[in-house]
Amino acid sequence: MNPPGTPQAPGGDRSTRSAGSTRSAGPARTHDHQASGRGALNRDLIVSAAIEYVDEHGLAMLTMRRLGEHLGVEAMSLYRYVNGREDLLEEIVRRMVDSLHVDSARRELLAGPGWQAYLQWLAHAVRRLARQHPQLFPLIATRHPAAPWLRPPLRSLDVVEDFLATLVDRGFSMENAVMAYRAFTSYLLGYLLLEVSTMSGRTVAEDSLTEVANSPPPSPMPLDGYPHIQRLETLLSQDHTDLEFELSLEDMLDRIERLLANDRS
Repeated sequence: MNPPGTPQAPGGDRSTRSAGSTRSAGPARTHDHQASGRGALNRDLIVSAAIEYVDEHGLAMLTMRRLGEHLGVEAMSLYRYVNGREDLLEEIVRRMVDSLHVDSARRELLAGPGWQAYLQWLAHAVRRLARQHPQLFPLIATRHPAAPWLRPPLRSLDVVEDFLATLVDRGFSMENAVMAYRAFTSYLLGYLLLEVSTMSGRTVAEDSLTEVANSPPPSPMPLDGYPHIQRLETLLSQDHTDLEFELSLEDMLDRIERLLANDRS
C-alpha cells in the first residue's frame, strides 16, 4: 500500500493545480482527502466503495476514474492508497475471502468433536458471499491465486489452514484432509458459479475471465505461521484432477441411481 505521502503521477489532483486554471463548469468535487459523505479517504474506504460499485454496475464498468466519481474525488487521489486497478482487485478478493476465516467467536460455535458443523458453516458462508456479491464472486473464482494449489473459492491461507486443521484435529489423515479440501472446493465452485451466473443474467463469467487473462501472476506467499499448509504443501500441489473428475462423476451417477431406486420403490 502506498502511504499518503507517496508522490502522485504527473498532473496531480485538482487541489494541487493553480487557482487560476480555467475549467468548464461541472459538479463540485470534495477535497482529495475526503470522499463525499464518507469521511477521510483511505484504503479500506476505497475497497468498500469498489465492492459497492461493482455490485451495482458490474466488474467491467469499474475503472479508477469511475470509482473516483463514485466517491466524489479525483481519480488521481485514489493512487495515494491503491497501486491501480490490479491492486484494487486483489484487495477486493482478499477482503471478501478473509470473511470466511474462523475467528475466536466463530470457533466457539464450531467447537466439538465433529467436523460436519464446520463444513456446513463454511459452505453456507461461501454461498452467502456469492449471493450477496454475484458480480464479484466469479472474480474470486477465476483470478490467479497466490499459490497454484490454493483452490477457489477457498483461496486464503488463513481459510485453508482453518480447513486442514479442523479436519486433521478431528481424526482425518493428512491425505484425506487434502482430498476433502479438493472435493469440497470443486463442489462449491461448480455449484455457485452456476448459481451466480443465473442471478446476474450471464451464462459465463465473461468479465472475470477477461480479468484473469489480463492480470499478472502473483508473487509467492510466505507460509510462516501456517503449519498445516507447510506440512501438506507437497500433497496440495499434486495434480489429481482426472481422478477427482471421475470420483465426482461416479458420485453424481450414484445419486441419480438412488433417485431411480426411490421412484421404483
